Amino acid sequence: SVTSFKVKSKLTTDDPDKEYVGFATLPNQVHRKSVKKGFDFTLMVAGESGLGKSTLVNSLFLTDLYKDRKLLNAEERITQTVEITKHTVDIEEKGVKLKLTIVDTPGFGDAVNNTECWKSVADYIDQQFEQYFRDESGLNRKNIQDNRVHCCLYFISPFGHGLRPLDVEFMKALHEKVNIVPILAKADTLTPSEVKKKKIKIREEIEQYGIKIYQFPDCDSDEDEEFKQQDLELKESIPFAVIGSNTVVEAKGKRVRGRLYPWGIVEVENAAHCDFIKLRNMLVRTHMQDLKDVTRETHYENYRAQCIQSMTRMLTRESGTDFPIPTGPGASESEKEKLIREKDEELRRMQEMLQRYQDHLITQKDGC
Repeated sequence: SVTSFKVKSKLTTDDPDKEYVGFATLPNQVHRKSVKKGFDFTLMVAGESGLGKSTLVNSLFLTDLYKDRKLLNAEERITQTVEITKHTVDIEEKGVKLKLTIVDTPGFGDAVNNTECWKSVADYIDQQFEQYFRDESGLNRKNIQDNRVHCCLYFISPFGHGLRPLDVEFMKALHEKVNIVPILAKADTLTPSEVKKKKIKIREEIEQYGIKIYQFPDCDSDEDEEFKQQDLELKESIPFAVIGSNTVVEAKGKRVRGRLYPWGIVEVENAAHCDFIKLRNMLVRTHMQDLKDVTRETHYENYRAQCIQSMTRMLTRESGTDFPIPTGPGASESEKEKLIREKDEELRRMQEMLQRYQDHLITQKDGC
């Protein structure tokens, strides 16, 4: 039998500097190791052309990822299909390194017939899951690169009455593969009251159509009131109404990033003008790790379970043994999980056998 108990650990010593054992420094050790290794984050942006995706990305991370981009004319865009482009940039801030990958989807929603134009985006996300699954199941797992998409900013046009059919189809097709964060683009084209009404309308339609967007985790009871208030404001800001600009203008004697209009100046980093600051804080300061955790623990695990089930069915057919996977409304989750664990263990044993065989061949070669 195992007995667990809690106790405050103190050393029997008169030296106050040696009052504790020292495992309270574990967070510092993890922090130092993480900072030394660096961090990676993959952000996808999707939405029709002209909604300010590129400008917003450059504004968020104070970089210029699209300086070599060629803008297509109307005739060229007729024949353009949806393609996936990747931009990777290494950012360092106060000694902390971030490898940021931006996945763009030029051509999305620009065709006359947009039937299943989201399919190439879904295929790309699945391909990254597949590559990670292969690397994770391989013999050498030391330097696995994580190219899984951790977050998708989906841009919704401000010109309309809520979600369009394409918006609904896209989000429903991808909401179980990636964390979707809806963005109300070009918020400076709307009045404050229009922004408020449109946000409510979009939230209602997201719930009506059963779309699962990224859910902010609930605050712990011991969190301070300021953090709880920030979390509440983030939840109420969905979809984030944003304005992007890389132009510096002068407003009230200060130089700020914004847009100059005949009636005044819109400041990108002014919380009274748009949700840009809230979005940046959510992505970078408060929820980046949670986005990665949800990707790993929910979206990737779902994909991995499906792969293992498919492999099990294939092995069953090839071996001719009756080893069915329980399905249907009467099947319990525990039976499915047990079978998945057994097959996972079988795959692990096969990998170990392959590794031992490979080591044996290398030893024989060295002996010769």
